Amino acid sequence: MSTELPAWLGNDPGAPFPPVSRALREPDGLLAAGGDLSPPRLLAAYARGIFPWYSEGQPILWWSPDPRMVFRTDRVHLSSRFRRSLRGSRWQVRADTAFEDVVAACADAPRAGQRGTWITADMRNAYAALHRLGHAHSVEAYDDECLVGGIYGVAIGRMFFGESMFSAASGGSKVALAALAHRLRQWGWPLIDAQVENDHLLRLGAESWPRPRFIDTIDRLCRQPVAPEPWTERFGELPASALAAPAEAD
Repeated sequence: MSTELPAWLGNDPGAPFPPVSRALREPDGLLAAGGDLSPPRLLAAYARGIFPWYSEGQPILWWSPDPRMVFRTDRVHLSSRFRRSLRGSRWQVRADTAFEDVVAACADAPRAGQRGTWITADMRNAYAALHRLGHAHSVEAYDDECLVGGIYGVAIGRMFFGESMFSAASGGSKVALAALAHRLRQWGWPLIDAQVENDHLLRLGAESWPRPRFIDTIDRLCRQPVAPEPWTERFGELPASALAAPAEAD
């Protein structure tokens, strides 16, 4: 175990983060501690490939792991069996119609090997503030009017930083993720940040990128002049059945 300590951030939301090259190798990606969760601080962090992740009772911890997991929006993988199951699906997918419900469901979802949640009350309030500013978004899968799955994250320029997803019915998170990728691909957004590797993400088509490649790519995408705004109207309503075709045919 490394005996190095991360940098400590002060109270000024405009104070710069240390270079991500200084992140610890053990634990992988730990860069800094302290600071706050104000919108300026969060937006500055995401644009530099940094995100907060900590548990109740800990100081705010900031991470930039190497390698980094990403989805290319044209390569999210749904199995042939799952796609076939969507052909007759009645589910509909929308955006920004239940942001706080999605965040709450993600916070309450059980995670293998974890006790409790990193989505604390302060984190919920912070992302709700970003949502009001048009930077944080949710994508929701509905069966009739029942929320069956969702994903939320942060948008800067033409880059989407995924934070968490949940299923209340089998396949709910897969549909939300695939619908998000479908729309982003249509809008010319090529990438979704998935943060840290796990087997579930790999099965869905996530790739492992060296951190320098990831940082260079998001720097370009975050600089694209896209105004923050609610996504409800722009996203529209997407039938889950539209996701039944292979991505190449979309």
